[in-house]
Amino acid sequence: MSTLTLAQAERFAALPLRNLDREYPNNLTHFNLSATDVREPHDLHPIFWGSYDWHSCIHGWWLLTRCLRRHPQLQDAGRALDLYARLFTPAAGEGEAAYLDAPGRGTWQRPYGWGWLLALSAELSLWNHPRASEWRAALRPLEQRIVARFPAYMEKLTYPIRVGTHFNTAFGLVLALHYARITGEATLEPAIAAYARKVYLPDRDYPAHYEPNGDDFLSGALTEALLVAELLPTVDFAAWWNGFLPAATTLFKPAIVSDRTDAKTVHLDGLNLSRAWCLRGIAAKLPGDQSALLHSAAAHEQASLPHLESGEYGGEHWLATFAALAIEGLSA
Repeated sequence: MSTLTLAQAERFAALPLRNLDREYPNNLTHFNLSATDVREPHDLHPIFWGSYDWHSCIHGWWLLTRCLRRHPQLQDAGRALDLYARLFTPAAGEGEAAYLDAPGRGTWQRPYGWGWLLALSAELSLWNHPRASEWRAALRPLEQRIVARFPAYMEKLTYPIRVGTHFNTAFGLVLALHYARITGEATLEPAIAAYARKVYLPDRDYPAHYEPNGDDFLSGALTEALLVAELLPTVDFAAWWNGFLPAATTLFKPAIVSDRTDAKTVHLDGLNLSRAWCLRGIAAKLPGDQSALLHSAAAHEQASLPHLESGEYGGEHWLATFAALAIEGLSA
C-alpha cells in the first residue's frame, strides 16, 4: 500500500465536497412508522442527508477526513471545515442516534452503514485538527449504539452473507475491526475473531468462477480473505488461503464495466477498486513473492481509477472512497 499524494487527495476530496450537502436526488432507505415519518432527508438525518444515500454520505465524510488528515493544506479545506462545524453538532448526533433507536429499524444499514460509521469515528480519532475530537463526540451516541449491536448481530447470524453488495458480512467486520484497533475499543475484536473463526475458517475451494455478479462492488471471496488475513498469523493464513481459493481464478482479472451511466453496472468500477485493496492487503499477509497478486491489484486499479469523474451521480457520489481504499487501504 502507498499513501495518498496531495494530487490524489485534491482529486478525491473534490467529489464528496460536491455531494455531502447535496440533498437530491436521494435514494432514501427509510422505515416509516406512521404518516408523520414521511419527511425530507435532512429532517430524518441531521448530519448524513446528502450524497445520494445515508451510507455513501458517511463514507464520503470518511474520505474527506482522510484527505484532510493526510494533507491539511487542501485547496478546499476551508469549505470542508465549515461543513464539519455546521453539521457535526451534539444535537445532530443525537438525532442520528434517535433514528436508529426507533422501532423496526434494528436491521437498518446493517452491516455496511454501521461499519462505515465506525470507520469514520476511527478516522476522526486519528485527525489532529483542534476540533476533530468535538466532531467525533457528536457521533458518539450513534457510535456507541453500533458498537453494542455488532456482537448481537454476529450471534444471530448463523450463516454469513457473502454477496458483493452492502449486506456482505465480512466487509462490515473489516471496518469494525479497524475501528476497534484504532480506538482501543475492547469488545469488538474478540467477538469478530471468534465469529470469523467459526464461519470462515472451515471454507475451502471457494467457487470464485461465479464472481462477479452484475452489480457487485465487493468480492465475496477476497473480502472474506482480507478479514481472515487480519486475524491469523502469516503461516496460518497462508495455509488457509491455499485451501480457500484455486490458483487459477477469474478474480485476478478486472471486471468489464459496460455502462457507467447505469447506477448498478457502475458498481463494477467499485469492484475493481475494492479488489485492488483486498489483493494488496492479502499479499501483505502472505510470505514469499506475491508479485502476481500485486500485478493483479495494479491492473484492477488502472481499469477503474480514471473513471471516478464520469459525470453520472450514480458513480460520482461514492467511487472515490473505494479509490482511496485501493491506494492505501484503511491503514492509519
